[in-house]
Amino acid sequence: MIIDFHTHAFDDRVVRKAMAVLTENCGKAPLSDGTVGDTLRVAKQGGADKIVIASIATKPSQQRAINDWAASINHGDVFAFGSVHPEAQDALPELERIKELGLKGIKLHPEYQNFYVDERKLWPIYEKIAELKLIVLFHAGGDIGYPPPYHCTPERLKDALPVLRGAQVIAAHMGGFEMWDDVEQHLCGRELYLDTAYTAGYLSKKQAERMIRTHGADKILMASDMPWHSTAEHIGFISSLALTDNEKAQIFSGNAKRLLGLA
Repeated sequence: MIIDFHTHAFDDRVVRKAMAVLTENCGKAPLSDGTVGDTLRVAKQGGADKIVIASIATKPSQQRAINDWAASINHGDVFAFGSVHPEAQDALPELERIKELGLKGIKLHPEYQNFYVDERKLWPIYEKIAELKLIVLFHAGGDIGYPPPYHCTPERLKDALPVLRGAQVIAAHMGGFEMWDDVEQHLCGRELYLDTAYTAGYLSKKQAERMIRTHGADKILMASDMPWHSTAEHIGFISSLALTDNEKAQIFSGNAKRLLGLA
């Protein structure tokens, strides 16, 4: 089994607008039409069996609708994550509702949501995430749609980790897109997961292998960032690394099954 732990799709009511805006921002043609069905179809064509769809509340007013939609698609081969917005007055009760809806985790994007990952105002949200034992997936490092300074550097995320103790933390893009030397310095070996989203073609094989050895293959998740990057390409990238069959099995699905309660 292979689980793509980082994909994106949108409610049919907003998918055309959302995809148009994101395509313009990132300057890349998407690999799916952004619907759940097409995202799953393309991921399966690329070799995945199941996917995690991560949504982001870019405004406080969006979070309830996004979480209701996530709950509606959270079945079969799709695991959906919800989101809260740091400026929402009801972020804490919404986290409780996310748990009640049966969602395994949330996505936070410090660039889209305009917060620094180590800001004190996030502490109550982090403490509630840890209390509820939710997974939290952070966009980490640079973002091709945004200029620096970036809001979730490896060093800043390191400083936030103690507040999140008890939660399952995932730093996307191998801990920080195009900040991998800093990831090795500040995050490798710590208690968090790294996903491989949007790293194929950017992160060298040599550094990827070194990071996985240092951090532990039991804390790496196969992910693509579909529809902006290919599931097949990321499966091929991991397959090409000088890792044992057991290490690859952990990265492809073993770690994901443990996080999602499938093991």
